[in-house]
Amino acid sequence: MKEITLFGIGIPAFIYAPVVYFIWVSLLLWVKQVVFGRIEKIASRTSSKLDDILLTALNFPLVLLIFVSGIYVIERISPITANNEITQYVLVAFKATTIAAIILFLDKLTNNLINNYSGKVDILKSSGGVVRGFVRIIVITLGVLILMDSFGVSITPILASLGIGSLAVALALQPTLENLFAGIQIVADKPIKVGQFVKLDSGEEGYIHKIGWRSTWIRMLPNNVVVIPNKVLISSKILNYYYPETEMAVLVQVGVHYESDLEHVEKVTCEVGKEIMKKVKGGVPEFDPFIRYHTFNDFSIDFTVILRAKEFVDNYLIKHEFIKRLHERYAKEGINIPYPIRAINYAQEKAK
Repeated sequence: MKEITLFGIGIPAFIYAPVVYFIWVSLLLWVKQVVFGRIEKIASRTSSKLDDILLTALNFPLVLLIFVSGIYVIERISPITANNEITQYVLVAFKATTIAAIILFLDKLTNNLINNYSGKVDILKSSGGVVRGFVRIIVITLGVLILMDSFGVSITPILASLGIGSLAVALALQPTLENLFAGIQIVADKPIKVGQFVKLDSGEEGYIHKIGWRSTWIRMLPNNVVVIPNKVLISSKILNYYYPETEMAVLVQVGVHYESDLEHVEKVTCEVGKEIMKKVKGGVPEFDPFIRYHTFNDFSIDFTVILRAKEFVDNYLIKHEFIKRLHERYAKEGINIPYPIRAINYAQEKAK
């Protein structure tokens, strides 16, 4: 660097360079603090957290760029003419620092996004660390490749090697990748969520305990866990008892004698149903039970009683209490519940 003349006074580089650097950096840091402070106040009044995440991720990389820009400004004011290679080194260093700042920004941004949404996205609840590491590797790898390219290093052979290596890994991990992409489909399509009660066409039923990258865990009612590969789950028929809502109809099949007064039967049955809805845990108190006659059977007139439960597991207790109280009430009202009787002809048996 050469000295500069100010008001006819020559100022050596070792004096003005630190002063210019300090003034430049201090000024930009002050501007950043003022601007960031105002933006943060605006962001705090919004309902979305994306702006807060963006500001947090941008803070340190911006400070890094401010400190490096001071060196670049000094070089622009008084270029290093003694050796042009030094100027090139300054430019390359500035470019490298800029790329590093961008990498840090993207890494911090993706990490904060994953942390923020890990409690809202099912697969991130159990696999947030894997996702965070996978995304970080991608960001850093791309940043290193761009950095190498800025230094004049040819990255074409590296990309070719990565392509061949990725193909080999994909072939070796084909079953795992099938489950991985099936898990992504489950998260994107959302046929099931953690905590929902489902039944598979293979017969398993229970609460969704965990949706992972490779498999989904279902906690069955006996408190056992069945682990199902995602590629099997995505191709299965799933009955989701929690969609579109947790409340569900509880159907109880009943039959009465042909000589019964059907109007009286309907009245008594609905009264018992209303009592169950109000007193039994899991019933829906505001629901009015009703019945529908449907079959003239061999020995009874059959009908269905429609009750309602708050969720699937409540239907067991509701049916249990309803059958007990209905049997007791029918006995008091003289309503007969018929059952088949087998008659044996002894004379015919002896004739053989």
